[in-house]
Amino acid sequence: MAIALDKPEREGTTDTAGYAVRFDHVSKSFGRAGKQQLVLDDISLDVAPGEFVTLLGASGCGKSTLLNLTAGLDAASAGTISVPGGRPALMFQEHALFPWLTAGKNVELALRLRGVPKAQRRPEAERLLSLVRLQGSYDKRVHELSGGMRQRVALARALAQASQLLLMDEPFAALDAITRDVLHEELTRIWTETGVSVLFVTHNVREAVRLAQRVILLSSRPGRIAHEWRVDIEQPRRIEDAAVSALSVEITERLREEIRRHGQQ
Repeated sequence: MAIALDKPEREGTTDTAGYAVRFDHVSKSFGRAGKQQLVLDDISLDVAPGEFVTLLGASGCGKSTLLNLTAGLDAASAGTISVPGGRPALMFQEHALFPWLTAGKNVELALRLRGVPKAQRRPEAERLLSLVRLQGSYDKRVHELSGGMRQRVALARALAQASQLLLMDEPFAALDAITRDVLHEELTRIWTETGVSVLFVTHNVREAVRLAQRVILLSSRPGRIAHEWRVDIEQPRRIEDAAVSALSVEITERLREEIRRHGQQ
C-alpha cells in the first residue's frame, strides 16, 4: 500500500491531477495474521477539487477508518491513496484544542507548524477567526468558549494548515440541534468562499444531504461503496427543505437495507 502526498510547487497552487484525493482499490484489515477482520474492502473513489462529499453508513462500516488512512494516521492493507495537494487537514468530532492556549494561539500553532513567520501569525490567526465568525476571540481561553465556538476554533485551526483537502469526522455530532444548524450554514459559506475540497463523515442522513454535492453510502462491515447520490439541490439549503427531506428518505431506506442485510449475515 502507498499513500502519495505530493507537495504543491508553491502555496496556493491548485493541483492539476483532476482530483483532490483518489482511493484506488483500498482495503483495510485489523488483527493479527490468521485472525484478521476486514473493515474496508476495495474502495475506489475520486473527490474532485473543490467538491464536498459526505461518507454515510452504519456504525462500524469504516467511515472514520477511511479518513484516518487519508490523513496518514494509519496504513491501508492494500491499494493506494493519492492526495496531489499535499497532506490534508483533519477535524475531529472533539475539538482537540489545547486548553492552556487561547483561541488565537491554538490557530497560531498550526501556522507555526506550517512555517509561517512569527510576525505574520497573529494577523493570519485573527483573519481565520473572523472567517469562522469569531472576531475578537483571539485572547479567549478554551473554557470561555461554548461548544459551537470551540468547533469554530478547531475549524479555523484546520484551515490554517492551508490544505487543499479538509477531512471532517462527525465534527458537529456532539452539538445541540440549533448550534449544529448554524454551523452547517457557516461550513457551507466557508467551503464556498475558500474552494477547499471536503470529505465529511456523518451518521446523520439529513446532514449529509444538506451539506454535500455527493453522498457516498458504505455498506456494513466490511465497508464497500454501496451506492452514491449526486445532490442537485441549490445551496444554501435548509435541513427542513422539501427536496432535502425527499432525498433523505430515499437514502435512509437504502441505509436500512444495508443494516438489515448485515444483520442477516
